[in-house]
Amino acid sequence: MTKSFVTIADLSKEKIMSLLEAAARFEANPNRKTLDGKVIATLFFEPSTRTRLSFETAVNRLGGRVIGFSDAATSSSSKGESLKDTIMMVSNYADLIVMRHHLEGAARYASEVSPVPIINAGDGANQHPSQTMLDLYSIYKTQGTLENLNIYLVGDLKYGRTVHSLLMAMRHFNPQFHFIAPKELAMPNEYKLYCKEHGIKYVEHTDFTEETIADADILYMTRVQRERFTDLMEYERVKDVYILKADMLKGTRDNLRILHPLPRVNEIAYDVDESPKAYYFQQAKNGLYIREALICDCLNIIES
Repeated sequence: MTKSFVTIADLSKEKIMSLLEAAARFEANPNRKTLDGKVIATLFFEPSTRTRLSFETAVNRLGGRVIGFSDAATSSSSKGESLKDTIMMVSNYADLIVMRHHLEGAARYASEVSPVPIINAGDGANQHPSQTMLDLYSIYKTQGTLENLNIYLVGDLKYGRTVHSLLMAMRHFNPQFHFIAPKELAMPNEYKLYCKEHGIKYVEHTDFTEETIADADILYMTRVQRERFTDLMEYERVKDVYILKADMLKGTRDNLRILHPLPRVNEIAYDVDESPKAYYFQQAKNGLYIREALICDCLNIIES
């Protein structure tokens, strides 16, 4: 049985904490020869900059080699090759496959047919579990704990796979969530049911003001994702509803940190970048360390 990383829902509290501890060790010493002789394939059927580059940097810093593609149009899937055949073929050449795909459930399917471990680098609007792990690492580093935090999720809560995964991961840590979204992009009912089933407290808002966010420990901004809309009129109507500006931070808590999975479009004004509460670029850097930890974990490599 290969040890894939497909969904955050599979991880226990103990497993999450052990991965965060491993990430801290890699942050202290990111350049190692751990993957010497290993080949990692990155199969990106959907565009990505940060995720692909941070996975590839993680492999390079650990002494491994990278093969793969960053555009499905350059792969045999453009000729009609099935996902199963692509996975089976690439697994002949690689020790582990990192995959992003536009179809929900593609990573789970790949993990069931692949003889080598699969890491889910995002499957449609479903999940983005390695992003969630770097989000957890960022929260843990900035707050000193994951327990009992006020976490505000803002923007596209309907299609935003990062917020769906984060919500599921935080079930172990007694959070209070605030969902801030226009009704067209509200948190889907299935995730609200998930909250109820797991005793996760949440409040919904449609207004985004200085008063609304005054008690936030973490303010998690998201991009309204044009590529997930079938109706572009609807996209135009909601894309600029929530924009975080620096003057909105005046009454917020000192420990507040602003996260964003990036890329941003215009949901965080550039004047926010100067605030000590802005953490999104450091958050992206944390992705390197957590992805080093995830790759080693899936390959059963224990690093001290």
